[in-house]
Amino acid sequence: MTPRPTDTLIDEIIATCNGDLRGALKALLMVNEQLEAELQQLYAASPQFVAVRAGNNILH
Repeated sequence: MTPRPTDTLIDEIIATCNGDLRGALKALLMVNEQLEAELQQLYAASPQFVAVRAGNNILH
């Protein structure tokens, strides 16, 4: 059975953190927070996303 691409990526992330699952999760959470902040900046800069800024999470 060949590993799925997602499993391979998970293994790579864990290996990057020297096998530390907690460290891998922390790193992923930090990346996610950064991406969320960048997304909010894009929403704020684009008039197309007025509904999102008003609290209507139409994209999530």
